[in-house]
Amino acid sequence: MLTEHRRRFIYGQTLWMLLCLFVLSLLGAYSNEIFFALVFIGFLVLVELTAPIAVTPRWRRRLRWFIVAGTLVFGYIIVHNILEVLPAGVF
Repeated sequence: MLTEHRRRFIYGQTLWMLLCLFVLSLLGAYSNEIFFALVFIGFLVLVELTAPIAVTPRWRRRLRWFIVAGTLVFGYIIVHNILEVLPAGVF
């Protein structure tokens, strides 16, 4: 059974993802990389805004793995975009 805090976290993340999708499609600027970056930044902000003060529940400790995986994917996207901008003979 979901606790109220976990449910609120899931609803907040879902709302943020839908809002990002709507705004990007409205602007005609949708790409998987931009969508992932916005969703990941929103996820990190939501994790910090909903962090408990005294006790960390087990489900919140498992978010660390999503943060690590998201950081690796985000880093890959950044490196890939930098390598696209650099001239061909640099690397």
